[in-house]
Amino acid sequence: MSARGKFITFEGIDGAGKSTQIAAVRAFLEERGIEVVLTREPGGTPLAEKIRGMLLHEGMGATAETLLFFAARADHIERVIAPALCRGAWVLSDRFTDATYAYQVGGKGYPGACVEAIERIVQGELQPDHTVLFDIEPEEAARRLASAREPDRFESEGVRFFTNVRNAYLERARRSAGRFFIVSTMQPPEGVRQELLKEVGSWL
Repeated sequence: MSARGKFITFEGIDGAGKSTQIAAVRAFLEERGIEVVLTREPGGTPLAEKIRGMLLHEGMGATAETLLFFAARADHIERVIAPALCRGAWVLSDRFTDATYAYQVGGKGYPGACVEAIERIVQGELQPDHTVLFDIEPEEAARRLASAREPDRFESEGVRFFTNVRNAYLERARRSAGRFFIVSTMQPPEGVRQELLKEVGSWL
């Protein structure tokens, strides 16, 4: 029977530069013969991708929004994450529950206790083995986003919103310091990549 795989999540405010670095981690692991499952949240399954479309483009209240994030996550865990971990694969997920906490609690002012209660219901004992938090000044993230693509409903929020989201991420990281690796993406991408792959190598 295969040993359980590792569950690695990647977090940060919009514009933090996650995508390129996640690809580098995937290549690093696959070069070492590790099966990698690359996924994202919200999304990762047909149902969860439909929910993603609703979340990114349709206005709704904070409670409905929070519950939809976790509905997508429940399907994602059942259909993708848990089976992959059971067969020994490493799951790399672009966002997970830390994002829901940061955006809903920090950004929207939703009660943290409510998010944590739903988290326990949906995830049980499941938590990422490691979480990479790409940290960036919100003003710089906004500048990068403005030149990258048409913003979705969340990306259209202002600097104050993302400052609050960033602070909530950092609070969550302080509370789970053993799980988080924080890397500044204010530096050039190559510096980020070197720091990140050195850390990932220590998880092998």
